[in-house]
Parts: sequence; C-alpha cells; structure tokens
Amino acid sequence: MAVNSYRNVMYSYNSHKYWMKHALKLALIAKKKGEVPVGAVLVFKENIIGKGSNSSIYHNDPTAHAEILALRQGGKKLKNYRLLNTTLYVTLEPCIMCFGAIIHSRIQNLVFGAKEKKNKIDILKKYLNNINHKLNITESILEKECSSFLNSFFKNKRS
Repeated sequence: MAVNSYRNVMYSYNSHKYWMKHALKLALIAKKKGEVPVGAVLVFKENIIGKGSNSSIYHNDPTAHAEILALRQGGKKLKNYRLLNTTLYVTLEPCIMCFGAIIHSRIQNLVFGAKEKKNKIDILKKYLNNINHKLNITESILEKECSSFLNSFFKNKRS
C-alpha cells in the first residue's frame, strides 16, 4: 500500500512539473513582450483548455493577468463559468484578484512555482477554511526556474 501511495505522489509531482514547463514557456512570451513574466495553463482531463501570459501592458487592461486569461479561455472551452475538476498551473503565486477569480471559478487544484515575497497565500488559506469550496494548493513546483525568470526580469528593469 505504501508503495502505491509513493507512486501516486511521484506521478503527481512529475505531472505538475510537466504542466509547469508549459506555463514557463508562456512566461517567456510575456517577458519578450516586456510584461512581468508570468504564465498560466488550465488543465482538464490531461488537456490544456486555457492558457495565458501576462498582457496587462499590451491590452491596456489591469485584469489581463496570465491566470485570468487562462480562466477566460477555460470557461469558453467548457461553456461554463465553473471550472470544476480543473488544475491551474501558474509560474508565480497568484495576486489577490486572481485568487478571487480562482475561488469563484471553483477550480479544484492550484499549483504554482515561485512564491510572492509578500507571501499572501497563508492569509488566503485561512480564508479558504471559511468557505464551502475546497481548493487544493501545491506550492514551489519548479520554483528555481520560475523565480529566475522573475529575478532576471526585475534586475534588467532596475539597471
């Protein structure tokens, strides 16, 4: 029994890495456009149904975060604003706006890479204890790769 549990954990971890690599490709697209390099993919039944890279500057839209764009595509694909049984992979811990949209859309799993330095996820986890929707959160998948995109972007902006 313990061996099967270990295999499931390893499969899940490897699967998370696979999808996060897709999100990293989208973060690179954002970086090339001069946007904050964040990418997101929304997965349903082992298929990407939504993807996004930060595009607030390009679209002149403060809500054009990678997560929001992925959620919008996913909703259109499923023809429903509730994105049940989906997993959202994001290269950076979501902001408060995106976290609210994630909860409202009823995503089952949130997986992110780099942690936000102001670490709001702990506060938001407390909020999750007081609502009906249960969101599974997995942190730090490919954290070094995700963080290096952001660190190099902001280092170049400062110089």
